[in-house]
Amino acid sequence: MPKPLPHVTTEQLDAAATAFDLLSVPGRLHLVWLLASDEYDVTTLAELTGANVPAASQQLAKLRAAGIVKSRKKGRHKLYRVDSPHLVRVVKEMMRHLSPDGSLTPDEKES
Repeated sequence: MPKPLPHVTTEQLDAAATAFDLLSVPGRLHLVWLLASDEYDVTTLAELTGANVPAASQQLAKLRAAGIVKSRKKGRHKLYRVDSPHLVRVVKEMMRHLSPDGSLTPDEKES
């Protein structure tokens, strides 16, 4: 018999829904994906994602306001990073189950 899931509060559900909502925009998800492995400044992130600098900056501001992304100053640059190993695991787990064409890959058990 499966173990029952722990109780979740309305606040937890609201916070999770907000995080998933933020990550539902492909540009923001791409930023989080890149920032899960390294720190980058906004110009580099714009280049890597194909966005312009103002658009990348706006997306980073939303992620930062939600606490998903942190920043630090290094000289004249601001470097961004994802500061949550839990969020990184969720994003990596999702990507692990997607083929390059965007289709879901079967679980290993089903192969």
